[in-house]
Amino acid sequence: MKSLIQLYIRVSNLVSYLQSPFLLAIRLYWGWQLEQSGWGKLHHLDKVTDYFTSLQIPFPAASAHFVACLEFVGGILLILGLASRLTGLLLAINMLVAYWTADHEALFSIFSDPGKFYVADPYTFLVASIIVMVFGAGLFSVDAVLAKRYRTSIERK
Repeated sequence: MKSLIQLYIRVSNLVSYLQSPFLLAIRLYWGWQLEQSGWGKLHHLDKVTDYFTSLQIPFPAASAHFVACLEFVGGILLILGLASRLTGLLLAINMLVAYWTADHEALFSIFSDPGKFYVADPYTFLVASIIVMVFGAGLFSVDAVLAKRYRTSIERK
């Protein structure tokens, strides 16, 4: 039993080395997708505003600008791994609002019909945002470089 526990601990330690590459892959892929989504919205703000108007979102033009900029800049920040947890939080809130306004039925079917929930457009963006918000950007990020520099500057004092 002891050797089985030791084997489990070794495997677990080895697998933990995959955390930062996994977070990097999520940030690069979903950051790119969000950046592209925001870029598309920025270049078609009239259509986004019309869509937001049809959903009865308050201040549709301002909301369209905000969402387009959030997705565009947020995607770039995810790619870089800069301000990742805050970016993840803001993007997660954005995706929950997207569920609430555009896919209300899917949001409320999370337990009764999960398939409807996870095939909705905001789902993968929401999950990626939450993963980055909870786990951070990982070692391969601007956040990690800044944190290391900050720790070094404090140790020198």
